[in-house]
Amino acid sequence: MEKKKDNVISLQNVIANVAMLDLVKQVRELRDQQREMCEMAVKTMLRALDAKDNYTYGHSMRVAFYSVTLGQELGLNPEEMYELEMSALFHDIGKIGVPDAVLMKPARLTEEEFLKMKAHPSMTAEILTDFKYFQDIATYAKHHHERYDGRGYPDGLAGENIPLFSRIILIADTFDAMTSTRPYRKGLPYEVAFSELEEFSGSQFDPELVKHFIKAMTKEDSKGVETFELKIVEGVFAKDAA
Repeated sequence: MEKKKDNVISLQNVIANVAMLDLVKQVRELRDQQREMCEMAVKTMLRALDAKDNYTYGHSMRVAFYSVTLGQELGLNPEEMYELEMSALFHDIGKIGVPDAVLMKPARLTEEEFLKMKAHPSMTAEILTDFKYFQDIATYAKHHHERYDGRGYPDGLAGENIPLFSRIILIADTFDAMTSTRPYRKGLPYEVAFSELEEFSGSQFDPELVKHFIKAMTKEDSKGVETFELKIVEGVFAKDAA
């Protein structure tokens, strides 16, 4: 009788384990479906950004690449790398809401125009607010213009109160802005851009991240490869913005 009872309990345990494994599988499948849908949304919004401003689209690809290059140097795990790349791709999506006359103006912006431009991180967060899967990513993108000394925007966060990924994106964003060639000016060499990052290390940028970024980009530059690829967006992209 005891043996029979033990067999029944064992069978129940097996059934329970199978049911649990099936539930885990379903959860993973649902998560993968959600991620796939979110990636489709990313690509759709990025295409809209490309149609509005091709430079900002290419800039977003390069910022994503520079960000994940630093992320690899920091030893981030695959899930963190995914969120970092997604956040960097999205960091300027709010520029869809910036008037063309401001976004594409080659000359210096007026104070009023600059205020409109400064609204783009908050616009990014607003665009993503209805995507539950993107809540953290919205936060990282929103704060990519915060400064380490607290003098940035939109919320004046300082030091490590600024999310790590936001601090990474700020460095990548600034580096690309300095090294990109535009119709009105030639991009800076890497060495000069590195010096600029070091000069504002501790005020605008996280000093430790700047050290790791320069190390990572120096190694990347030594490869002599002129293109890069990303995980989320398909295609081969040029490192040179010219």
